[in-house]
Amino acid sequence: MRTAYSVETVRAAERELMARAPEGALMQRAAAGLAAACADVLGRVYGSRVVLLVGSGDNGGDALYAGARLARRGAGVRAVLLAPGRAHAGGLAALRRAGGSVVAAGGAEACVEQADLVVDGIVGIGGKGGLREEAVPLAEAARRGRGVVVAVDLPSGVDADTGEARGAAVRADVTVTFGAYKPGLLIDPAREYAGVVRFVDIGLETGGARTPEVEALQHADVARLLPVPAAESDKYRRGVVGVAAGSARYPGAAVLAVGGALRGGAGAVRYVGPAGGAVLARHPETLVSERGPARAGRVQAWVVGPGAGDDAATVGEVLAADVPVLIDADGLRLAGVEAVRARGARGVPTLMTPHAGEAAALLGVEREEVESGRLAAVRELAGRYGAAVLLKGSTTLVAQAGGGGAVRVNPTGTPWLATAGSGDVLSGLGGSLLAAGLSAVDAGSAAAYLHGLAGRFAAEGAPVSAEDVAARIPEAWRSVVRG
Repeated sequence: MRTAYSVETVRAAERELMARAPEGALMQRAAAGLAAACADVLGRVYGSRVVLLVGSGDNGGDALYAGARLARRGAGVRAVLLAPGRAHAGGLAALRRAGGSVVAAGGAEACVEQADLVVDGIVGIGGKGGLREEAVPLAEAARRGRGVVVAVDLPSGVDADTGEARGAAVRADVTVTFGAYKPGLLIDPAREYAGVVRFVDIGLETGGARTPEVEALQHADVARLLPVPAAESDKYRRGVVGVAAGSARYPGAAVLAVGGALRGGAGAVRYVGPAGGAVLARHPETLVSERGPARAGRVQAWVVGPGAGDDAATVGEVLAADVPVLIDADGLRLAGVEAVRARGARGVPTLMTPHAGEAAALLGVEREEVESGRLAAVRELAGRYGAAVLLKGSTTLVAQAGGGGAVRVNPTGTPWLATAGSGDVLSGLGGSLLAAGLSAVDAGSAAAYLHGLAGRFAAEGAPVSAEDVAARIPEAWRSVVRG
């Protein structure tokens, strides 16, 4: 599992390490890792042109010391000092001893554009807001230039704790981060600025009592969550998931949700709703009922909402059930906050799966606010509704009921998943995992992971349909289990 920690936690771990290590050892470890990463990016260090964008903090010092290492290997290294009087003195001296130089005033932008490699050491992980005015032209020059942009710890101008980018920021091709991942490296929009993230271990101790802000599951983590039938299992012991979805206008939502549910680990799928004929035509193994959720037969979890239109009665009937429920799409609009809270008060797990627009409506804010502050939005939703929340989007996040603890970020997926019906498949898959016995957070996390992986397998660089994604879920499942 990949874990990311807040700036405060990282700073505390750094202080503890610096108290034990020789003076300057931490910066030298970071600089060595940064220089090695830069050398890998360059391929041929000797004769290459390297420009360092140096701010007044420790990130600037890391860049200067790394630049000195590259200069000793034959690179032509020049530093642009954004605060000449406050640049790291030791790092600057080391760069000059190694043959590096400082760019004269007026020639910085041209120098950046002509570089083979640009190292962003403008702002550290404690920076807030966007870049300062004097740094913006340099970031733009780096973007225009032909060189690879390598960020030190985090791209300057993005928020390490939240993943927000409030203003101009450096767009890196590679980010070399030290000691611990920061949430902003895993969550959009900041993740988009980070490029490929390379981790350098400098000896920080972030485990123990320290709780991560964000965690990303990997294959082995998901494999441990997935249900495996035992020798004595039958379809009912494996769990039955009920799907209350679709309408006369949107019968396809029911078909797709059932398709996701059938591939999600439960032993059987019950369907209730007006699209029974369409569901049976595509999935004849489905148990179809026309008597409503309360009389459909025993289930271990419900999925409600995809394509439901204005069927508030069915949503209310599902929410009254004493089994886990996944609420999606129209169900989110029709389920009142008090009804969802009441389920939590009874101790019945609930998983809400909004996209950014639905989350904005639930929170009473603009969609842009959710998209720019995804971590805050998913925590707020989980806290306000007392339910686990899976916030879909370019970065899918899963928060536990109440909004506390580590938020899970899904590392799989592809932009091709932004297609009609994809969310219906995800809902069915998540509901099936709930019925198989997973907690709301685990079901949401595992479903998002498999769904994203199936999307990658289906797309392979080309457009896909939601049905294509559903068909590749078994392949994704096998890939995870086999490691």
